[in-house]
Amino acid sequence: MELRTLRYFVAVAEELHFGRAAARLHMSQPPLSRAIKRLEADAGALLFDRSSAGVSLTDVGAVLLDEARGLLDHADRVRVRVAAAAGTASLTVGLLGDSTDPGVRRLADDYRRRHPHVDVHVREAGLADPTCGLRAGLVDIALTRAPFDETGLTVQELSADRVGVLLRADDPLADSEALRLADLADRRWFVFPEGTDPLWQSYWNGGERREGPVVRAVQECRQAVLWNGTVGITLLTHEPGAGLVVVPLVDMEPSRAVVAWNAGVTDPLVRSFAEAAARALRDPTAAGPRGSRG
Repeated sequence: MELRTLRYFVAVAEELHFGRAAARLHMSQPPLSRAIKRLEADAGALLFDRSSAGVSLTDVGAVLLDEARGLLDHADRVRVRVAAAAGTASLTVGLLGDSTDPGVRRLADDYRRRHPHVDVHVREAGLADPTCGLRAGLVDIALTRAPFDETGLTVQELSADRVGVLLRADDPLADSEALRLADLADRRWFVFPEGTDPLWQSYWNGGERREGPVVRAVQECRQAVLWNGTVGITLLTHEPGAGLVVVPLVDMEPSRAVVAWNAGVTDPLVRSFAEAAARALRDPTAAGPRGSRG
């Protein structure tokens, strides 16, 4: 059993869908299906039950999944330890916005426990660059949020998080149970600097061109609302701060947390970090990695 084939198997077992697993592996579905059939032939048993209702693990498949995860984890540790022995175990991670997020702390604890010899450098990026410096070569991998131009990048979705509108606590809309974007049409919004990725700017401004104070960091967003009475979109799970409230927006798509790196990169440290992020942060319903476009 080759490690590559075991990675294919784990992807299918976790997604329980050949199409999503193929997308996650950045490959087409037919070779993935053939690889799984060869693996079943090697095992001498079916690993998946396939029916019109979907895909599920057999008892044999469940045993192999547990063993395969252990083998792949060990293989990744070997690669990272070899990199450490070679003196190259250094990784620069870009973080967007608030690095005090509990999920980031959980990831840091997990990665440190598994890879204590890797020297991790963290670069906190402003809101004007959702790639956190990837294209400029400032970081090796980024924890950020979509949407943005993914050309030349590999992007793996981790979770989809509900959003709301950030308001002063004394705003006339602050006591609403929920709001729609139309309720905010006549309001001033905080906006990002000129040259910000247009997909990113459009999402956080509710799909419209807005006017208001320019912000570059999460704290500046909060201060713009507090001092100027402007509005803007934020995560429902983020603590708004004193004097501010968050009201759910019912007609906004969730914000997608992602891990991203430059397409074609084969550094085992990047792979190990991406997999650690998936363990620590990933929503089981999220999609797999998307390769570069362009």
